[in-house]
Amino acid sequence: MRAKLAVAAAGLGLLVPAVPVLAHHSFAAEYDAKQPVTLKGTVTKFEWTNPHARFYVDVKDENGKVTNWNFELASPNVLGRQGWTRHSLNVGDVITVEGSKAKDGSNMANARTVTLADGKKVGARSADDGGPTN
Repeated sequence: MRAKLAVAAAGLGLLVPAVPVLAHHSFAAEYDAKQPVTLKGTVTKFEWTNPHARFYVDVKDENGKVTNWNFELASPNVLGRQGWTRHSLNVGDVITVEGSKAKDGSNMANARTVTLADGKKVGARSADDGGPTN
């Protein structure tokens, strides 16, 4: 009985580290590189979190209707190597984002490049996100 319990516990211990890997998604599963989007708007929120940083932007259409967009970025580690910090975006900044729309038609996209409020253009994608290169 003890041997069976030990084997079961060891097996469970080997599976637990794999759970985050299963939860991660591929670019192609969620975004469509053939549906590029370029949007200009005002930052409403910036999340410097793993596995992907995110930010939200209020975008006005030609009729003045405001829509909040959710943009996924690379991980903070990858962004740091591209010159980002947790203070690169601030609520109220007006920015322009180029990326790929979500396949489900929601107001979500994977950001490829971001033109910051000061005019500086920074990369935002990870090397393996499946999107077109800059």
